[in-house]
Amino acid sequence: MKKLILVIFFCIGLNIFAQTANQVQDLFLKIKQESKIDRSDRAVYDVLDEFYNKNLQAENDEITPETVQRIEKLASNPDTKNLHILLLFLMYQQHISRTSVAGKTPDSGFQIEAMKILENETRDIYGKVPAIIYIYKYEALDGSGKKEEAKAAVAQGLKEYPDSVPLKVYSYLNTKDEVLKNDLVKNHPNHWMVQQFGIK
Repeated sequence: MKKLILVIFFCIGLNIFAQTANQVQDLFLKIKQESKIDRSDRAVYDVLDEFYNKNLQAENDEITPETVQRIEKLASNPDTKNLHILLLFLMYQQHISRTSVAGKTPDSGFQIEAMKILENETRDIYGKVPAIIYIYKYEALDGSGKKEEAKAAVAQGLKEYPDSVPLKVYSYLNTKDEVLKNDLVKNHPNHWMVQQFGIK
């Protein structure tokens, strides 16, 4: 998955990069001031959903060139409605990719702040938080040692997205719930996360 995310950013050539929680908050507010906010325009929400479905929910974590082109087109068009949400999402992806390539650990403060902002902003504009935000929120909290908050994020995500394989995987890893394990093994044995974590 990491190499696919890298391809996206080489294609987009995004030069926005924040490394700390304070920087992300400040940069986000600046981007938001320039964005056209429209609660009825779901283009950004839909592309986040597509990214989730093709990259995280699908058995193979392969994003299609069409999805990359859609993301690139939306991100590069200053008239895109709710562009601030997409740019923060891409900034987050870029942070994870750059730190991974450099062999460094991502800044958990940055990750948590970015996901908090995205969760609040998507809920405010769309009335719903995309599944991918819950997944990334879990990863950010879990990676920073905030295990109880991470579990709460997964539980909330599963309430809204009960069929989300990544959320089921993370929930199982935390709880060792046999019902979840049986569901994953029986219904999603070929999913890349089920295989990656050796759930059998």
